[in-house]
Amino acid sequence: MKVVYSIALVLFLASCGSEKPKDKKAELEKLKKERTALNEKIEKLEGEFSKNSSQVEAKEVTVAEVNEGLFRNFVEVQGKVDAEDNVEITPESAGSVVAIYVKVGQNVGRGQVLAQLDDKVLRQNIAQLQTQLDLQTTVFNRQKNLWDQKIGTEIQYLTEKSKKEGLQKQLSALKSQAAMNKIKSPVAGTVDAMELKLGQSVSPGVPTGIRVVNASRLKVKALVSENYASRVNQGDEVEVSLPDLPETLNTKISFAAKVIDPVSRGFNVEVKLPSNKRYRPNMLAILRIIDYKNSKAISVPINAIQKSETSEYVYIAVNGKARKTDVKTGKISDGKAEVLNGLKPGDKVIVTGFQELNDGDPVKI
Repeated sequence: MKVVYSIALVLFLASCGSEKPKDKKAELEKLKKERTALNEKIEKLEGEFSKNSSQVEAKEVTVAEVNEGLFRNFVEVQGKVDAEDNVEITPESAGSVVAIYVKVGQNVGRGQVLAQLDDKVLRQNIAQLQTQLDLQTTVFNRQKNLWDQKIGTEIQYLTEKSKKEGLQKQLSALKSQAAMNKIKSPVAGTVDAMELKLGQSVSPGVPTGIRVVNASRLKVKALVSENYASRVNQGDEVEVSLPDLPETLNTKISFAAKVIDPVSRGFNVEVKLPSNKRYRPNMLAILRIIDYKNSKAISVPINAIQKSETSEYVYIAVNGKARKTDVKTGKISDGKAEVLNGLKPGDKVIVTGFQELNDGDPVKI
């Protein structure tokens, strides 16, 4: 209203300053009419301005309708493929290599002779002892025949029997020693490495350079932090990923150690793999061990959840408006959070465009 009076006063003074009106009463009526017209225009403009300022433009958002479904939480660790039978062959006795019977890539059976150490002297001793045993066997048989006919004494019979049995034991020991000069494979598999050379000297317990691998019996080995000792157990479901192939398997943990390693502060787990020619020992493997599963969980993208000083909340779209809803979350996995309460199936959670929303703001889906 002050604006109207100021305008009227200016017009009045301007008219008074320019020339003296002939009829002041008529001039006053004219100004009043002008003031009324101005008031009507001002009220109209103020109404339009007020109307426009009260309207908030609807913000475009993206929503995701939530439903009950499977939610799983994973413990992810890195491991490698290993063979159940992956053996570096060591000899049982010392000697020099005189023969090699296999080559790289050859399939061998359990107990098969891979190489021979020099046993010339030992074989001579065996042959000499065998001759003595043959003679003693003949003497014993004759003495036994006499004893059966009640000829001679029992002491004579027992003496010859003892000599024979002694020679047999000596011969058996020499043959066992000779067998130790043969380098054998303790497992069935494929010769994966052969570094042994003719004439090379070997010693017990020292690798010969021969490796035998059974690639049909493979497993994944991994070290899990002790933080998960109560959450990871034998029989747990696990997803095994082999990035080099790539391939993913769903299986179970076949072994979980009960002892924590004092150095690494972890424990070993193993997962058996099916037979596959593409699997190779020492391949990289990723284990995603399922330590929690809820088949009727409600979950939302983790980035849709906002936090205040006292609670967590999301915005849901209801009848074209954003509604702030407090929620309680549980586990977080694969970019999603499990919602324990605050949402129900069918709610439309705003997942993009919620950054500057307020409770009650209009939204456009």
